[in-house]
Amino acid sequence: MSEKSTNSSPEKNVQRRTFLKGSAALGTAAAVGSLSMARSAHAAGNDELKVALIGCGGRGNGAAVNATKGDENLKVTVLADIFPDKVEASKRILGRQLGDRLAVSDENCFSGFDAYKQVMETDVDVVLLCTTPHFRPAHLEAAIAAGKHVFCEKPVAIDAPGCRKVMETVEKAKQKNLSIVSGLCWRYHPSVIATVEKIKEGLIGDVVSMQENYLAGTLWHRGNKEEWSEMEYQIRNWLYYTWLSGDHIAEQAIHSIDKAQWIMDDQTPASCYGMGGREVRTDEDYGNIFDHHAVMFEYAGGQKMFHYTRQMAGCFNQTEDFIMGTKGNAKILAGSIEGQNNWKYDGPSGNMYDLEHKALYDGMRTGNIINNGDYMTKSTMCAIMGRMATYTGKKVTWDEAWNSQEDLTPKSYEWGDVTIPTPIAVPGKTKLV
Repeated sequence: MSEKSTNSSPEKNVQRRTFLKGSAALGTAAAVGSLSMARSAHAAGNDELKVALIGCGGRGNGAAVNATKGDENLKVTVLADIFPDKVEASKRILGRQLGDRLAVSDENCFSGFDAYKQVMETDVDVVLLCTTPHFRPAHLEAAIAAGKHVFCEKPVAIDAPGCRKVMETVEKAKQKNLSIVSGLCWRYHPSVIATVEKIKEGLIGDVVSMQENYLAGTLWHRGNKEEWSEMEYQIRNWLYYTWLSGDHIAEQAIHSIDKAQWIMDDQTPASCYGMGGREVRTDEDYGNIFDHHAVMFEYAGGQKMFHYTRQMAGCFNQTEDFIMGTKGNAKILAGSIEGQNNWKYDGPSGNMYDLEHKALYDGMRTGNIINNGDYMTKSTMCAIMGRMATYTGKKVTWDEAWNSQEDLTPKSYEWGDVTIPTPIAVPGKTKLV
């Protein structure tokens, strides 16, 4: 997904940082031979890491805090967001939470559509990609091209062209020995890791089916202001526009889809079909996403994954993964197995948001580079595939989904009352592109 334009933000940009040469690599790690870890060798394990946050919303601020808990010798030195007010708010919030571990000068604050490009010119070692998902493919591509290690929030794209671009970037990161740690955080949760391992060891026999529930309430809406253009309004309320969020099946419920994919060793579903719609959030304020989806994914071996997700107030809520096997059943989040081999997790706990960052920085310091790119891209595409099925009402194959030419990129990125097509899908009428 190529960026068409990088015009300035609706307000005066936060002062731009002047170009800094990246420091030279500090050494090589014997464990990986001729490993070149541009600007982030840290083979001695005692060099200070510099981190940039791109996307200064709630998740971004949280990721910055998680980063400091994941490594003791790390500082956040750069902040960037499309909106300058978000950068300033983040600087205040993180200043209170991080103290001197936030070391961001005014010159290292960037805003506008091109803010991420300016970040790549600084001497940071790591970038946290926490913006609206639409921008993830371009931001990841720029980060790897600049030799940065990456923490990459989910989902990594909102359409198939974006997923294909991300997969290309993932391969480049492997070639350059650069980290990509995914925000699909359950893969770093101690209890979930142990439960999935037990399933893979055969405690429930052969997996037959999986029921993935992500039944949740409603989320925030930022309202509208007279001075906001249509572009600004949509980006500030990005959750509700498919071109920005991918719909909540991709933006939120991807966690459930990813756990099923993990159990299936990340093999992709052969096909899926489903249903969905807008029962409650029917007002134009809620853009064009659905408020519920139900999708059946079928794998080549005959296994099925039944995925249900909903964002409605006043309803029964549940987030759990029910895995059915020939010898028993498992509940992933409960950390339990019942059947011929009963088992219950009783090991240590931990904050998965902190642990994924710890894994990233430990890997950088030891030379054991982590690249979660393959599975984060496949899981994102699975979620998009499910959305394609619910939007069109069609049975969708993996090949149809992966090779889809539906590109949700707007004609240009510019402030003003630009026309951004946001049709509401009608199953049976919306076409599979």
